[in-house]
Amino acid sequence: MATRFLQRYNAGERTNHWLIVLFFLGAGLSGLAFFHPAFFFLTALFGGGTWARILHPFLGLLMALCFLVMFLKLWRHNVMTDADREWMRHSGEMLRGDKSRMPPAGRYNGGQKQVFWLMVVSLTMLVLTGFLFWQPWFANAFPILLRRVAVLLHALSATVLILTVIVHVYAAIWVKGTLRAMTRGTVTEGWARQNHAQWHREMTGKQ
Repeated sequence: MATRFLQRYNAGERTNHWLIVLFFLGAGLSGLAFFHPAFFFLTALFGGGTWARILHPFLGLLMALCFLVMFLKLWRHNVMTDADREWMRHSGEMLRGDKSRMPPAGRYNGGQKQVFWLMVVSLTMLVLTGFLFWQPWFANAFPILLRRVAVLLHALSATVLILTVIVHVYAAIWVKGTLRAMTRGTVTEGWARQNHAQWHREMTGKQ
């Protein structure tokens, strides 16, 4: 029997996702270059320290704008439900290899939804705090104490975002067949039935 596939993401959604990845890498690497002297060598990727400092906020804004497009499309699918909270309660069993008590997940499961909202909050904080010390455009409009607090919150938010992305990437690799969704836009019907049974029913009408 031929393998059946279900459409999970269209070409526009996949393109936007990979643009987010590209801008995240640019903003993340240039940001790390100024986070600690040990990482300053990363400025060479951007043509030196001056260019890294200039490009960093613009790369961050481009990432945020692309993420906003994704947010407007997907936020309704990421609202937590009682089923998601039940899914989270049994997530430890799933990590140990026992999926027998996992409730059927919709388009996204409880873990994916938490990752989504962590990204929303951390990225929003990065944008807001970044404006407070963006030289030479906005920083001089704010008191020095506020800028110092903004720098601290900016670094904390960046740490949260980077760790969240690591979890996101690990989960995509760990669950076999997931990467296909963002490279080809489709998943197998078996993958959907096993990992997102409720979404599978919605897409196929099968019980």
